[in-house]
Amino acid sequence: MEDFKSSNVLRNQANWEALRFYQKSKALYQITYNFSKRFLLRGDRTIDQMVQAARSGKQNIVEGSADGVTSTQMEINLINVARSSIKELREDYEDYLISRGLTIWTSTHPRFNSMVSFCRSHNRLEDYQPFIPRWNDEELANVALSLCHFIDKMMVSYEKYLEQAFITEGGIKERMTAARLGYRTNQREELNRLHEELAATQSQLSAALQKLSETEST
Repeated sequence: MEDFKSSNVLRNQANWEALRFYQKSKALYQITYNFSKRFLLRGDRTIDQMVQAARSGKQNIVEGSADGVTSTQMEINLINVARSSIKELREDYEDYLISRGLTIWTSTHPRFNSMVSFCRSHNRLEDYQPFIPRWNDEELANVALSLCHFIDKMMVSYEKYLEQAFITEGGIKERMTAARLGYRTNQREELNRLHEELAATQSQLSAALQKLSETEST
């Protein structure tokens, strides 16, 4: 196991709690949970769909980070699953607003810029918690849409980073092969060193025996 670690066979696990898009996804889940309980009728299947989509987005980031230790490809796949879930959730929020005649805030809306600025600079659930019980459905839905946008954009950037890491570092098979070749190279170098030491010792011994023989003959 030590040989694998020293040869970087296993990738270091990303600190997923420090990933800004994970932090935002955690806030988005709580917003969605509270939104569905407050503004959707009990028994509405959309409640489960929205909550599960928000949870899937968050949890697949965590699972991808853990699986990324051995498989960059698996981490990329799970990030894609998370992105799909976030896109599904975005559709649900848009449908809610449209079907109820509420407004999807765009750049022409007087509160759009302040909302985008807040969502861009605030990542953690604690930043949103004081407002969740106070915002109405239109406000909560638009904040959620803004978070969906930022989370997806950040995950796209993260996927590009993972793809580049895969190109430069390879998958676990390539890293295991490199580690094995490195181990064999070290073994050969150590064997050559021992051969050189043995040859030097034999030469010194021969010289000592020759000197002893010459001394005895005189």
